[in-house]
Amino acid sequence: MSLQNDPPTAPDALTLAHELRLVIGRLKRRLREQAYLGDLTWSQVAVLGHIDREGPATVTALARAEGMRPQSMGATVAALEAAGLVSGAPDPKDGRQTLLSLTPACRDLIVAGRAAREDWLQRAIQSNLTAEETVQLSAAVVLLRRLAAP
Repeated sequence: MSLQNDPPTAPDALTLAHELRLVIGRLKRRLREQAYLGDLTWSQVAVLGHIDREGPATVTALARAEGMRPQSMGATVAALEAAGLVSGAPDPKDGRQTLLSLTPACRDLIVAGRAAREDWLQRAIQSNLTAEETVQLSAAVVLLRRLAAP
């Protein structure tokens, strides 16, 4: 009979996936709470995020990207235009289509929202984690980046 302790086993990948999904979901909700979205719906936020990441787009391209019918996307875009968050200009490749872009006011809103979320996260890290845990979190970010890579 051996008195040695068995080394800890690697966590089961399925259990780890479950826990990671729950924690990331909780973290996403906490981050969303930090940014003022006004009266925007999640589909409107998704459209603004798409245009911010990918650049100007047509209603058809946005509908395809968000898995919506073009008619539904048209209503979403109309609300965003009325709120002064997007503006349209003729597509230089096809003047019959309109390219939608973020307005300067929308860009300011996005920058402020990101700053609020990062500020909250920085304060949460500083108040809840030790210096050693902060180093561990930094290493975990590298791993999470690899998981999120295409």
